[in-house]
Amino acid sequence: MRLLSLLCMVLSMLALNACASKDKDAKPPAEKTAEELYEGALKALNDDLFKTATQQFEEVERQHPYSELATKAQLMSALSSYYDERYDDAVIALDRFIQLHPGNQQIDYAYYLKALSYYDQITDIRRDQHMTMQALDALNTLVQRFPKSEYRREAELKRDLVLDHLAGKEMEIGRYYLNRNHINAAINRFQNVIKEYQTTTHVPEALHRLIECYMTLGLKGEAQRIAVVLGHNYPGSPWYERTYKLMDDKMRAKMLDNRSAIDRTIDSIFKPE
Repeated sequence: MRLLSLLCMVLSMLALNACASKDKDAKPPAEKTAEELYEGALKALNDDLFKTATQQFEEVERQHPYSELATKAQLMSALSSYYDERYDDAVIALDRFIQLHPGNQQIDYAYYLKALSYYDQITDIRRDQHMTMQALDALNTLVQRFPKSEYRREAELKRDLVLDHLAGKEMEIGRYYLNRNHINAAINRFQNVIKEYQTTTHVPEALHRLIECYMTLGLKGEAQRIAVVLGHNYPGSPWYERTYKLMDDKMRAKMLDNRSAIDRTIDSIFKPE
């Protein structure tokens, strides 16, 4: 029995020595070049394997931090996260890229992609608009800092939509106050739409709602002044038609009198009389 045990121990030791010898002779796996890693990440991205693509783009930077592709991979990693709707990860990666490479040829695209990461998270007007404000700030940054960027036009279009969205939120709150007879609170909201969001589609309604507010308070002179502005700037609007029905004959005549000395610009609403 002792002889058998001793034989097993000897065989085990020989096996271990053989394995160790093989390990010494074995070559470590060849490290991939930056180009190979980058191409693999691109393939994963094109195959919609966004998490894999993100990891592989990050591997380019980890293994070859001083290569030219490492910089490109940082931006592409953010793009992969964006496509995967991991917007927080995308913003973090883009902020890092912007900080490390402020003079990069694609820096405007980094700002644009950051703006999109906020823009795509905008919710309906009944919810908090914090993300909408972040999208607006990011779009404004792109437009102001890169006036010649190829992404400027698209950013301006999206900015207009964002402004319209924010104006819609103000209108919703204003109507809420008006329906509950909190007139002064409603006036503040409608005035804010007219002052801060003049280029949006909500201005004609805001003007009409202001007229409703002033008529409710018995301030016909104020209502008349706003009605003239509404009629001059939006004569074909259904909100002008609704306002016209609110007016008495004398007020209607004043609205139609082109010889009136009343200032008909939007900004005149905020001028002291």
